[in-house]
Amino acid sequence: MTELKLERRSQRDEGIVSAGVAITPPLDEDYWAYRVRLSDTQAILGFPKFFTIGIGFAVEEDWNTNLPYTSDAADIFLHIRHNKGDDSIADSDVVDAIRMVQEAIRADLEAVKS
Repeated sequence: MTELKLERRSQRDEGIVSAGVAITPPLDEDYWAYRVRLSDTQAILGFPKFFTIGIGFAVEEDWNTNLPYTSDAADIFLHIRHNKGDDSIADSDVVDAIRMVQEAIRADLEAVKS
């Protein structure tokens, strides 16, 4: 098991929603508000997307595979696991990283309400 560490930074939502059209923000390894590194080349990211926060991998073979942070962590993992790209990363570490991002998002949203 890897020691997982949550990182936070400010990330403006770069998606566009107008007149019934939604254009996805430029999702890549540099577009994130929350990150948990899983290896030197892979991480779980939380990023602004269409008025919520999406969670997915930093590096994806299958472009734009993510789910909203409000989804169950295990369900998010099942949806994105084919993009893990590194069999040395434990599945349990990925799920733990997803949970860490979810908890941070919830804490930040609660702080804004207060």
